[in-house]
Amino acid sequence: MMREPTKLVAACHCLACQRRTGTSFSVNAFYATDTVAISGAAREFIRVADSGRNVRMYFCPTCGSTVYWKPDALPTMIGVAVGALADPNFPAPTVSIFERYQHHWVTLAEEVERFQASLIQEYSPDI
Repeated sequence: MMREPTKLVAACHCLACQRRTGTSFSVNAFYATDTVAISGAAREFIRVADSGRNVRMYFCPTCGSTVYWKPDALPTMIGVAVGALADPNFPAPTVSIFERYQHHWVTLAEEVERFQASLIQEYSPDI
């Protein structure tokens, strides 16, 4: 459960997200860790991100869906898979990252801020 609004909603086109989701990109909401209450069991998988830092991914042990993650590059943030929230009224992405891997047929709103790689340098730690 999130006690405050998201700090950032991002579309990520990195190859790891494409493989993890089985589709062309992921949509991720980021919250301050102290505003998120985790309940229920989760399985952890640690992977190395394109930045070279670890990302701790947490999956539902029943269905295997990605539920949330903790990127070492953003230690005060927790990422939540927007699809796991199952809310069609959830805010649209405001940024798009790793667009160098974006499928040519994917179209996002014109006002989305775009990055060819990560946005951590531009936003951290103020996300």
